Amino acid sequence: MPLSISFTKDTLPTKGSVILTATEGGKLSSLGKALDKTTGGAITRAIKIKKFTGKAGAMFALLAPAKTTLDRIVVLGLGDAKKLTAADAEKMGGTALGTVEKADGVITLMLDPAGNKEVSDADIAARAATGAMLRDYKFEKYKTKGKTKGGPSKFVVATKAMAAAKKSFTELKAVAEGTILARDLVNEPANILTPPEFAKRAKALTKLGVKVEVLSEAQMKKLGMGSLLGVGQGSRQPSQMVVMQWNGAAKTKQPVAFVGKGVCFDTGGISIKPAGGMEDMKGDMGGAAAVTGLMHALAARKAKVNAVGILGLVENMPDGDAQRPGDIVTSMSGQTIEVLNTDAEGRLVLADALWYTQKRFKPKFMIDLATLTGAIMVALGQDYAGLFSNDDKLSEQLTAIGNAEGEKVWRMPMNDTFDKMINTPNADMKNIGGRYAGSSTAAQFLQRFTNDVPWVHLDIAGTAMGSPKSSISRTWASGYGVRLLDRLVKAHYE
Repeated sequence: MPLSISFTKDTLPTKGSVILTATEGGKLSSLGKALDKTTGGAITRAIKIKKFTGKAGAMFALLAPAKTTLDRIVVLGLGDAKKLTAADAEKMGGTALGTVEKADGVITLMLDPAGNKEVSDADIAARAATGAMLRDYKFEKYKTKGKTKGGPSKFVVATKAMAAAKKSFTELKAVAEGTILARDLVNEPANILTPPEFAKRAKALTKLGVKVEVLSEAQMKKLGMGSLLGVGQGSRQPSQMVVMQWNGAAKTKQPVAFVGKGVCFDTGGISIKPAGGMEDMKGDMGGAAAVTGLMHALAARKAKVNAVGILGLVENMPDGDAQRPGDIVTSMSGQTIEVLNTDAEGRLVLADALWYTQKRFKPKFMIDLATLTGAIMVALGQDYAGLFSNDDKLSEQLTAIGNAEGEKVWRMPMNDTFDKMINTPNADMKNIGGRYAGSSTAAQFLQRFTNDVPWVHLDIAGTAMGSPKSSISRTWASGYGVRLLDRLVKAHYE
């Protein structure tokens, strides 16, 4: 069962496990001091014996503390509370739950006023609860043995700002749910999450008021989407395009648009990948998963914005009907593409998806997300998504929000030299640019289908799947992008 999250006033609990926060120097809060008094000073003695400094993330536990009916008391370091950011508070909540993951029953996180000028006490409490919710996520639906047993059933945040924290959490919970939806989609195996099944799950957002259309292969063929359809022509699973619309503002308001690469499995096609690690290609739809999770978040929190989410859903298989290296396809834009490598397929999907988006919806901007290139991981590792853009303002907004929210981006170069690398004498362009600057040449390819609309391409190959575990993300799929883009909308476009 998912963890139950609630808030209460700052009173001392009498059952379950309690997590106290301590600041630099091992200083306890007033609530912590009160509980220490109840234990006869056991907490302060332990702080002294352990030489506990209150460093952020440091912790120790007292089991079955004397003179109380509690199961345990955990002391968790906060560092300098006055410098605590919203993202830090979220991580703290995840770390707090992580210290008692095997404990049964009720967990109470006791928060005193932090005196932070940047983040209110209510937001710190709400963010801590969000961090615990994200930390609690597991993907065990296909396990018949060895499932996680026991563990906390309730996570209670005790704070003086209870009412305001509840209100703030209502919105943050919607974003966390969107992140969890994205994680679920990426974690699903490809024999279950086919393009039609993905489209079906996206259609479930109609319950939240999202308008969802699914374009068939016949409809896409009529629209001239030869680039996208070429990728999926070797699969028994039909390609789909999902069009999601959330209308939370006046009809006259120009929408913002998000486009996701949804390659539900990528063998590489005829340019087949090596067997080692190919199983990870079930996650090659991480961009589409993020867009789906984002649309959930916007609708669930009733965002005052008009937003469009477009998913290009295909499966890249090496069937006898599959696209061949050297084939030339015609995109919806009318531009022709020489396909030199069938494993550079995501950009072929996005080419038609981007063109369709800007032509039909005339958006204020487009942001596409794609697990596009291994080259971006060579350049940036797994801590940053690569950002490519034709718009400085949008890039700066995303960079600032990414740093604040912990879903970081790093702007990468685009220029005429890279653009020329995808020219070919046989068509308007080719789908690969050679050995060097692979992420940049991929972005240059995509830019040819944006028609000068303000646009950002996020290469999330290193951050969406197989990303390092953190205090708020413990499974193979991180749900990267949902929180980043929701905050972008909230901060600048509502």
